Amino acid sequence: MAERETTRALAHPDRAEIRLEGVLHALSDPLRLSIVRDLASSDTELACSHFALPVTKSTTTHHFRVLRESGVVRQTYAGTTKLNGLRDADLEALFPGLLDTVLHAATAQEARLTTPAAATADPATARVQTPVTA
Repeated sequence: MAERETTRALAHPDRAEIRLEGVLHALSDPLRLSIVRDLASSDTELACSHFALPVTKSTTTHHFRVLRESGVVRQTYAGTTKLNGLRDADLEALFPGLLDTVLHAATAQEARLTTPAAATADPATARVQTPVTA
């Protein structure tokens, strides 16, 4: 019996079909943003199994589908493995600086929220008190 070659292709929006509101929606979820941050820091495409997400497999699939359908990532098959790559060139061409700004803001937020002093500081009480003289 002859082996037949099959190619599984996933639907991706063309560059011209990528919409700002879809990209912002995809990046608004903390889990999806963590996926994008990992992809941005990688020189290669990453398999879905690379990401240790604290959700079920079906929810993980949903998050990758949202990222793919919004045009944030491109997914391809390598055998049975689904590889994910950030569409940073497309996003930069359409929305200059957006991805870098979001990634920078996410990194700054993470640092702010994981710093013990920042987590307990109350901006309202952190004012310098000047003595009042009569």
